[in-house]
Amino acid sequence: MCGIVAYIGSRDATPVLLEGLQRLEYRGYDSAGLAVVASGGLKVRKTTGKVRELEAGIPRRFKGSPGIGHTRWATHGVPSDTNAHPHLDGAGQVAIVHNGIIENATELRAQLESEGVTLVSETDSEVLAHLIARAGRPDLEDSVADALNLVEGTYGLAVIDSRQPDRVVVARNGSPLILGIGDKEMLAASDVTALVRFTRQVVHLEDGEMAVLRADGYRTSTLDHRPITRAPSTVEQGQASYGLDGHAHYLHKEIHEQPEAVARALSGRLDRRFSTAHLGGLGLDARDVAGIRRIKLLGCGSAYFAGRLGASLIEGLARIPADAESASEFRYRNPVVEPDALYVAISQSGETADTIAAVRELKRKGARVLGIVNVVGSTVARECDGGIYLHAGPEISVASTKTFTSTGVALALLALYLGRIRDLGPAEGRRIIDALSEFPDQIRRVLDTEADIAGVANRFNQSADMLFIGRVSGYPIAEEGAQKLKEISYIHAEAYAAPELKHGPLALIGPEVPTVAVVPDDALYPKNLSSLAEIRARRGPVIAVTSRSDIPDVEATLLVPRSEPELAPLLLGIPLQLFAYHVANSLGRDIDQPRNLAKSVTVE
Repeated sequence: MCGIVAYIGSRDATPVLLEGLQRLEYRGYDSAGLAVVASGGLKVRKTTGKVRELEAGIPRRFKGSPGIGHTRWATHGVPSDTNAHPHLDGAGQVAIVHNGIIENATELRAQLESEGVTLVSETDSEVLAHLIARAGRPDLEDSVADALNLVEGTYGLAVIDSRQPDRVVVARNGSPLILGIGDKEMLAASDVTALVRFTRQVVHLEDGEMAVLRADGYRTSTLDHRPITRAPSTVEQGQASYGLDGHAHYLHKEIHEQPEAVARALSGRLDRRFSTAHLGGLGLDARDVAGIRRIKLLGCGSAYFAGRLGASLIEGLARIPADAESASEFRYRNPVVEPDALYVAISQSGETADTIAAVRELKRKGARVLGIVNVVGSTVARECDGGIYLHAGPEISVASTKTFTSTGVALALLALYLGRIRDLGPAEGRRIIDALSEFPDQIRRVLDTEADIAGVANRFNQSADMLFIGRVSGYPIAEEGAQKLKEISYIHAEAYAAPELKHGPLALIGPEVPTVAVVPDDALYPKNLSSLAEIRARRGPVIAVTSRSDIPDVEATLLVPRSEPELAPLLLGIPLQLFAYHVANSLGRDIDQPRNLAKSVTVE
């Protein structure tokens, strides 16, 4: 959840590192720092706060190459200048930046201290710098390998040594690290976002691998020094994809990019001839699909909520039993892995630690696993048997919006594909295809009502608590709406299945607690009206999110165009994104980088 960037080449490393850190700040932003090799040794600057504060404190003569930089999301030790990366060895010659968690750091720290080493920070990461220095091998890469062989846990690591200024050593285990190949220069970063300004040729390291970067190239190997070949690939998006394009926040930009993102998710995948979806990356033929008896969808956060929506779509269209579970819970409960089940791992980044661990456990037990991810070449994408890329483009804001919607669309395509092989007739297939085809334009129509949604947000922005409710496929949309509101506005928000109100949550209802109700125009519409009546009877304000303009006795209505019942809930999620955004904006929150959170959760 932290950001790493490294550079070696003929230019001054400091501006390159700072630009990379600014692009990585969504991965962690409680402290930042960098180190460069100069003629007099290492130069280091680090500070609590954001990259702009780091930049403001760097002297004009702070020049050198190679260099490494880091932006932190705290795990071990509070945010402070001392706990910020880079960390140095006792002699101030070795500097490291580290993502991940060293699980045996306490034991390693005690061992180092017994040998007379003084550690100055509270972090687990600092032990790596001392272990590398203690190894004392002639080549830095050998010292790094010796140190990492003592380590238990996860790492994305970059190391420089002032005595060996011709190289940067990087390594990966459970935390992403990508090499960037420039013109007589090399870079490395934890996310391709930091690289696209300088190159679009990248190499993805795998777990248990390391690389030695020099200005004229790179060499990859395993930790036991077996050479390996990693061929470069080309990044899809260029630098322009990562700008704000006139929006005040990345979140606002990404909400408004959804029509185009959904259009890309659908492009080439709607097969009108056979009323099905074309999903060539699944690696499933009709015989495989016929043998599936159950589908389990796994994800964390918004990916989990999208999986819950997907389970409803799959059961409704394909008539295959399906359910969703948090990947973090699944991986620890010794699950029964069924040979005739299909497992689907959902992750925007493709680097979510708990989801990766679930995929690996499933693969170890012989399961077939598909991935639904946004980032091409990510770990989940590489380790699954097949899958669906979202092609939603970069998502910088911590809160997921366009990738949530694109994931829902991808799951609808999967449900359609499975359904047409099973029991879904061609007329029903055409109905779903027609509805999906309208989605980009319907999202634009919702976005056109932003001023009205902002007005509702401003009416309720002083609420201390909000409830969100929905039924069946509307329930995960309510969960996602509550998630968005709480994570960027810091207003306490909880979601409940509407029928569960009378089993406890009604005790919270009163004039001071608004309820946001997801109300599709479907067979359950009368049941939803009954739930709203229960709330109004207790004087609770109601904000209805619906395609119907005639819901009685509500304080506000957020309207969307009508869609087919299976797909309507996904469309109802769009106004909830704008509602959360405008509540947070009116309260002056740090919308793209909410407190205590980071974008890519690469630690447990």
